[in-house]
Amino acid sequence: MTAPKKNSSSTNRAITFPIVGIGASAGGLEAFEQFFHAIPADSGMAFVLIPHLDPSHASLLVDILQRATTIPVIEAEDQMSVQANHVYIIPPNRDMEILHGELQLSVPATPRGQRLPIDSFLRSLAEDQQENAIGIILSGTGSDGTQGARAICGMGGITLVQEPCTAKYDGMPSSVIHAGYATHVLSADKMWDALQFCTYCFSRHTEATRATAEKTSGIKRVLIQLRSITGHDFSLYKQSTIHRRIERRMLEHSIDNIDVYVRFLKENPTEVHTLFRELLINVTSFFRDPEAFTVLKTEVLPYLCKDKIEDAPFRVWVAGCSTGEEAYSIAILLRELMDETRQEFRVQIYSTDLDDEAISIARTGFYSTNIAQDITPERLRRFFTKDDGGYRIKKEIREMVVFAIQNVIKDPPFTKLDLLSCRNLMIYLGHELQSKLIPTFHYALNPNGILFLSPSEGIGNHTELFSVYNRKWKFYRALQTRASTQIVINSPSLLTETGGSFAPDNIIKPSAKINYADYAPKLLAQFFAPASVITDLKGDILFIHGDTGRYLRPAPGHATLNIIDMAREGLNLELRSAIHAAVTDNTLTLGRELQVKTNGGFSTVSLSVRPLPDTTGSCTQLLISFQDIAAPKPPRKRTIKSAEAQRIEELERDLLYLKESYQISIEEQQAFNEELKSTNEEMQSTNEELQSTNEELETSKEELQSVNEELITVNSELQAKIEQLADMQNDMKNLLDNISVGVIFLDRQLIIRRFTREASRIYRLVATDVGRSLNDIKSVVEVDDLLVAAQQVLESLIPFEREINIGDDSWILARIQPYRTLDNMIDGVVLTFTDISARIKAIVAQEALQVAEGIVNTIREPFVVLDSELNVIFASDSFYVQFQLTPQNSINQSIYQLGNRQWDTPALHELMDGVLLRDQSVENYMLEYDFPVTGHHKLLINTRRIVSKTGALQMILLSME
Repeated sequence: MTAPKKNSSSTNRAITFPIVGIGASAGGLEAFEQFFHAIPADSGMAFVLIPHLDPSHASLLVDILQRATTIPVIEAEDQMSVQANHVYIIPPNRDMEILHGELQLSVPATPRGQRLPIDSFLRSLAEDQQENAIGIILSGTGSDGTQGARAICGMGGITLVQEPCTAKYDGMPSSVIHAGYATHVLSADKMWDALQFCTYCFSRHTEATRATAEKTSGIKRVLIQLRSITGHDFSLYKQSTIHRRIERRMLEHSIDNIDVYVRFLKENPTEVHTLFRELLINVTSFFRDPEAFTVLKTEVLPYLCKDKIEDAPFRVWVAGCSTGEEAYSIAILLRELMDETRQEFRVQIYSTDLDDEAISIARTGFYSTNIAQDITPERLRRFFTKDDGGYRIKKEIREMVVFAIQNVIKDPPFTKLDLLSCRNLMIYLGHELQSKLIPTFHYALNPNGILFLSPSEGIGNHTELFSVYNRKWKFYRALQTRASTQIVINSPSLLTETGGSFAPDNIIKPSAKINYADYAPKLLAQFFAPASVITDLKGDILFIHGDTGRYLRPAPGHATLNIIDMAREGLNLELRSAIHAAVTDNTLTLGRELQVKTNGGFSTVSLSVRPLPDTTGSCTQLLISFQDIAAPKPPRKRTIKSAEAQRIEELERDLLYLKESYQISIEEQQAFNEELKSTNEEMQSTNEELQSTNEELETSKEELQSVNEELITVNSELQAKIEQLADMQNDMKNLLDNISVGVIFLDRQLIIRRFTREASRIYRLVATDVGRSLNDIKSVVEVDDLLVAAQQVLESLIPFEREINIGDDSWILARIQPYRTLDNMIDGVVLTFTDISARIKAIVAQEALQVAEGIVNTIREPFVVLDSELNVIFASDSFYVQFQLTPQNSINQSIYQLGNRQWDTPALHELMDGVLLRDQSVENYMLEYDFPVTGHHKLLINTRRIVSKTGALQMILLSME
């Protein structure tokens, strides 16, 4: 088998046949064999296999699979061109992708245990072959292949998944099925039928791209059906994309006529929604195009943030966000930038999409473990938490993003944006929609804001709205112009409510005069409202109005904004009580007068605490007000009875004691709370350490799982090799047992490795002699020189032969030859003993026959030997001379036909019949006859019948005088 040559040309090849990428892990060998048993040699497809292989072990998969199929099986090489009717297998310890129909190999950069080779190849296959890509996921553990299947589905390709109940390990097939990326779910041996239909569609798609009028009419009826049920119009989308997606749905239902599919849509409304989601192409990943996101982090975001002040808003809109990976990627970059510059902005990322299911996934922020190949380990550790079966985005990133359903074409846009990302959306829209969206995006951006598109997209003819910021990665800067405003105003679908989910953001409207309705309350609050504080239910200050220094002061020790801790002497007890009453019973405290110590003396303060209800009516905040009370005029002196005065003083002392005791209890309680807080922090620290340890264990578990999958694959290969070797050993044993040849295998020290039972005729060998030196074994006959000859063969590599008589007229041929390994290395000798007794006897018999013939030919009388059919076997020379015959016309001829039938006489018939039938011996029988050629003869004939010991050979000897 000759491997295809590597293509040295850089010219892109036009692929005219389907390329099928097949991924498998544990249990994949059995699935591969079942799959290829059904594939014919002339399938017209190329198959690229990506199993999980041990990187430190040479793979036997090529040899094993070649026995299961007649299709050439080749281990892939770098830059190798893919050809139809061939199978290519990824080498161990290599990553593989495909570009323009050529396989690209590279050394893995990801540590062992974290590699996802199936996802990597299927993604590249989707990008290279677009809608013609075909992916197959067979048996295996884990979720490798899910993201690759997603990419193929996103491009309009076909994905076949092994039915989990038929897979030895159902992890990988189940992952793809549950994610919704399986076009067909079949057993491995039944996938060929589906592939044949795919081939039919592929050939039909490549033969002609011009749609007939009938087909165009059918497509329009499908779109009308979509619009009537979903409310979304796809008529202005790229028609080639619409056609491919509809054909994909038809393929899944084995429908090849558009009119039949239109009827199918009318009878099955659920198919309309399925087609709707099929047209919403959800293909995305974290940090897609890593170089573009590097430019975004190092150039674009610093440019946008350079003039922003602390706590300024930073607004981003991600249009067509799919399942949210791109929005979270931008949020991560912003978080990293803020940490590096030690600036904090109020980041507002609005992420929208038309697909409600995709938005639901984005809102949960939970993704499979496959995202590890797109995100660095440091970002995974910092911004994600490991949950069962995947990663969840952390709260600090999740709170930066708001997800919502929006139709970017007809719903109002977000405004006052610093960054607008719309990647891989416009490539699926027609020119009319693209021209409509670009002004909308300019209208939504601030002057000098950045528009971020994919490498396949651009701003078209709208160069008056944008300037190029980075040409390669399609970053455009919004120019300061009002041209887009007029375009958007004239577009009613963007400025009126047409069923969208959003109204326009606040638009600055110029006013001709001051709005006193807003201005007057501000003045009144400034001059007449008391000093007030808004707190949460725990007393933590949220907002301060007026001068509160006479009532609050910073608490000593650890900084805090709790109003109870900051209250001055004489205020904190009543304040704590009033807050407790407001929180528990929703009770107002109004105008409670207290003596508060301020600047060394006491002043009277009016305290008010009011619960503030939210929009739902529940209390979530408190309004606490402080107001000085003027000291009252001193009252007239009056005489108080001595007993009453003493009682008042006693009660005041008791009250002071109770207050001091209560204060002590509060301080003890606060100290206890501090201890609990410290303990809680320690527990939290311990929990973080345990979580870190758990993450490390999870990583180790994944690595062990990957190693286990590789070991399972290697074990399967070795098991198949063992079975092959066992079959070969059985064949060899039966061969040696049936050829009746004695064989002894010796190593370089003449130690016995193996022997056959026939060898015991020469050496007295038993099974336990394996491992012993042949010098220690007694031979049946004297053949000691054979060991010397064996040593000479080892040294000279010249074979040795010798015939040996072992008694009883038995002869053997002893032959000694070097023992050669598959690598052509000499590793001992092989002694064979072949029984040649029959050959020796045949030689002796031949010699005896030659002697007998010589004796017969010396006799003067004619002599003939006949078989049981009276055909001549042998005749003496005197017979030929006397009767003028030759051996050529006599041997194997009936005696009656010799010499023009001159021996065909009644007398000779009677004589031969007597000899054959009655086993008679005839001596001196007189035969007188006129022979036509030689004349009159008077012959004296002697006959004798001879029978061999077995009775198989009968001869008649006939002599004449």
